[in-house]
Amino acid sequence: MRNPSPGAHLVPRAVFFTKGVGAHRDELHSFERALRNAGIEKCNLVQVSSILPPGCRMISKAKGLEALVPGAITYCVMSRCCTNEPQRLLVASVGCAVPADPLSYGYISEHHAFGQTGKQAGDYAEDLAAAMLASTLGIDFNVDESWDEKKEIFRISGKIVRTRNATQSAIVKNSGYHTTVLAAAVFVL
Repeated sequence: MRNPSPGAHLVPRAVFFTKGVGAHRDELHSFERALRNAGIEKCNLVQVSSILPPGCRMISKAKGLEALVPGAITYCVMSRCCTNEPQRLLVASVGCAVPADPLSYGYISEHHAFGQTGKQAGDYAEDLAAAMLASTLGIDFNVDESWDEKKEIFRISGKIVRTRNATQSAIVKNSGYHTTVLAAAVFVL
């Protein structure tokens, strides 16, 4: 069997990060409102796993939203969390780790939880992405160290150039209403 031609591969050229929250009596409608709040409700979203392609540029949310076409198949790494439990804290986060070598691929992680603050979830999502990238780059680190300690090891190694996250948290306010939070890394082809 022959390999497909290079043009047959869909490799994103850019990525942007977005987040949103929505509430409604119906769970699906709360999700749609979160998508609308994030600006990506007009797309047919296809969730993909965790690879940031080599050379994929990070662009602003505004620039990314301008590039989207209503109804288009749009690839993303998405984290989503929903509940209707009153006063429940929920959070969704995506983290990203970018290698120093522009010819290497990076990682995007997704994390969602109950009872974590946005800061806790964002740090955890960044930690996940950086740990996955570090393991492929052969960086030696202790998984039980704090995120700050690991971040310093990654910085000193010179192999991971930066990390970031997009995180949305919310507290369910109205009894009987579903609240959905989401965070996404959206690819632009």
